[in-house]
Amino acid sequence: MKQYNVTGMSCAACSARVEKAVGKLPGVDKCSVNLLTNSMNVEGEVSSQTIIEAVEKAGYGASLKGGNAGKDGYLKGARGVEDPGTSGTSASTGEDSLKDRETPALVRRLVSSLGFLLVLMYFSMGHAMFDWPVPSFFEENLMALGLLQLLLTTIVMVINQKFFISGFKGLLHKSPNMDTLVALGAGAAYGYSTFVLFQMSQAMVYGDWLKAHLYLHDLYFESAAMILTLITVGKMLEARAKGKTTSALKALMKLTPMTATLLGEDGSEIEVPAEQVMVGDVFVVRPGEAIPVDGIVLDGGSAVDESALTGESVPVDKKQGDKVATATMNQTGFLKCQAYRVGQDTTLAKIIQMVSDAASSKAPIAKIADKVSGVFVPVVMGIALVTILGWILVGESFGFALARGISVLVISCPCALGLATPVAIMVGTGVGAKNAIMFKTAESLEETGRVDIVVLDKTGTITSGKMSVTDVVAYQEEELLLGVAYSLEKSSAHPLAKAVVDYALRKNVTEKEVKNFENHSGLGVKAMIDGKMCIAGNQKFIAEHMPLQKEIEVRGEWLADQGKTPLYFVMDGKLLGIIAVADTVKEDSIKAVKQLRNMGKRVVMLTGDHPKTASAIGQMVGIEEVVAGVLPDGKEQVILDLQKQGKVAMVGDGINDAPALSRADMGIAIGAGTDVALDAASVVLAKSSLLDVPAAIRLSKGTLRNIKQNLFWAFFYNMVGIPLAAGLWIPVLGWEMNPMFGAAAMSLSSFCVVSNALRLNFLKIYDDKHDRRKCQKKKEIETDREETKMTKTMKIEGMMCGHCEARVKKVLEALEQVQEAVVSHEAGTAVLTLAAEVDDDTLRKTVEDQDYKVISIS
Repeated sequence: MKQYNVTGMSCAACSARVEKAVGKLPGVDKCSVNLLTNSMNVEGEVSSQTIIEAVEKAGYGASLKGGNAGKDGYLKGARGVEDPGTSGTSASTGEDSLKDRETPALVRRLVSSLGFLLVLMYFSMGHAMFDWPVPSFFEENLMALGLLQLLLTTIVMVINQKFFISGFKGLLHKSPNMDTLVALGAGAAYGYSTFVLFQMSQAMVYGDWLKAHLYLHDLYFESAAMILTLITVGKMLEARAKGKTTSALKALMKLTPMTATLLGEDGSEIEVPAEQVMVGDVFVVRPGEAIPVDGIVLDGGSAVDESALTGESVPVDKKQGDKVATATMNQTGFLKCQAYRVGQDTTLAKIIQMVSDAASSKAPIAKIADKVSGVFVPVVMGIALVTILGWILVGESFGFALARGISVLVISCPCALGLATPVAIMVGTGVGAKNAIMFKTAESLEETGRVDIVVLDKTGTITSGKMSVTDVVAYQEEELLLGVAYSLEKSSAHPLAKAVVDYALRKNVTEKEVKNFENHSGLGVKAMIDGKMCIAGNQKFIAEHMPLQKEIEVRGEWLADQGKTPLYFVMDGKLLGIIAVADTVKEDSIKAVKQLRNMGKRVVMLTGDHPKTASAIGQMVGIEEVVAGVLPDGKEQVILDLQKQGKVAMVGDGINDAPALSRADMGIAIGAGTDVALDAASVVLAKSSLLDVPAAIRLSKGTLRNIKQNLFWAFFYNMVGIPLAAGLWIPVLGWEMNPMFGAAAMSLSSFCVVSNALRLNFLKIYDDKHDRRKCQKKKEIETDREETKMTKTMKIEGMMCGHCEARVKKVLEALEQVQEAVVSHEAGTAVLTLAAEVDDDTLRKTVEDQDYKVISIS
């Protein structure tokens, strides 16, 4: 995806025109233009020059965002070389791109316009209507009064010439915009008044002073000047409010450290700009200093404040081998680190890019407004013309008819439609970023609140992911068991393996030489040690290689019942023993699950762990629906099955979660996670707190609600305002709108939309008081019991493929009591939704008659 800056846009009609011009180019897969950020995202195989030319032909300007400074537009070359892949971020460049240059310019225009407008209003209305005193030269000199109004109005029009340049330029390119409406409205008032002024001069030549006085009252110069000034007021208020929507992004950019202290080969220290740090450089960080780039601690130890990135207030202890992130603050000790991520690859740069991308993308709900915006201005111009002709045909004067037409032009507001969605998206993503909740796109922000089922990975998501050995059951020498376990698991990256390795290191176990190492994802490992085949893994994996005695199976199940994961170790066909590893449940997991259920979400735990271990963890946190013993590719199939029942969000943190995260309607990566998980997810929760999942849902719902409010106001305002301005209520209620009031209303409409979006900053995303509850506490307990009765999970052995699934599904759903059966051969499960009670023996017999074995029914 390429990003572009677009210049010259003034309203939603402009953005719709640019989007249409680029979208129809051959090779463009997707194009979205954001009026708020004046940016454009383009996907497809089209050259940048072709895209820029298409935008220019449409009457606007475009440039590739960031130029040579990298894809995010905020990066500079490392040590003077343009290389975004290895350079550091530049806070000044990023902040400069978001600097509000529009508001100061509009303030200057407004002050100048007001000065001349006040003088104009004094002479045109103050003197004529209230007989305010004027210099004697103007007392009976009607022509002088008219010429003064012409001169003052001309000055105001020159000051606000941007409306006319943009408006008529759009008209010439057949893409009229909001500025076109303003220019036509003010221009019509000015042109008609100039014509009346000539008529007045002719009356004075013939000595018809009465007629000249009547012409003086028929001048609309003050309306033209007032329209331009009031629209400028609205533009200024809108620009100031829009500037506040980027506050979160600006705050993130200000976190970027400006300098780094590099360590030379001779031990000397040199301070350089942070953007000049390169991968492999060694840098030092003293207490009180910010970490300049992502690094790995080589020496030293300290407590590091990571609240700027994660929101966690408690400092994290760092020691040799630990990773540190850009913009986090070293608090207590001296750290010597090596840079491993710089430039756009740093954690902070990725967060900035993520928030920026989300803010500049377009939500699906905006499609309605886009369609209307594309035809809005031409339709309004048509309504204005019909209004003028209609009033002339019913016998009104041309001046009266023109005033109604001008009112229609200046009250209609396509900007409110165009800003309704992007301002809410910008503020919503900003609120998320402040709470370490990053939405990658506007679509993910919109859709997160619409999920029906939340699937939670166990390890690292519900639990802390910090495994530790709890039991060692040796059937041979314990020293041999630990030696083989240490040697096998040292080559594995699995958290369970790390726990075994850490335990062995504490016991000073000697490592053995390992050959022909094989990793079987989700099952275990195999290797040759001392010329003998050694195997480590779960019960299922070991059973494939050798039979286990009943008492050993019972021992493993007993450990699993306690929420522990039993790992079996075999050497040369003999069982060496069992090492049990346990994970601790995060403090906030129980509360998070409860909040999700209170929201009406169906919560499912999905894990590759032993079913009994998973069940114990599920009961601990309040999850009744547990799918366990699932391999990574099996997780994706489970998500597919659940998607038949509603929109699914998958929450995970590991490589093995990536397929499920990609398959789910909404992938949510939690905690630091892995690069693969972060890439696969649509939402990234930088903290390791599961409470951020319901918080993200609340933020999504709040943002969507705000967008709907904005769209309602934008449509309602135009539907009510345009008929009122056209004078439809004059014959019925006598309501007549002065063009100046129409201009004021138009100015305030966009400001109201932006201000409403800013209310999202006060949304309490961690407050669960307003969550939708299915029932009162007593009824909730009864419903939970009923739900437990009406669903059953069967653990089935022997299913090998999709045909097996279909066979089991068919016979189970043939039972009158079974409403639906979701069967997975990878997971070895059948989740039944029951219309009525059915005994376990019937279910067992039904499946076993098909030559499969039922292990358990829960």
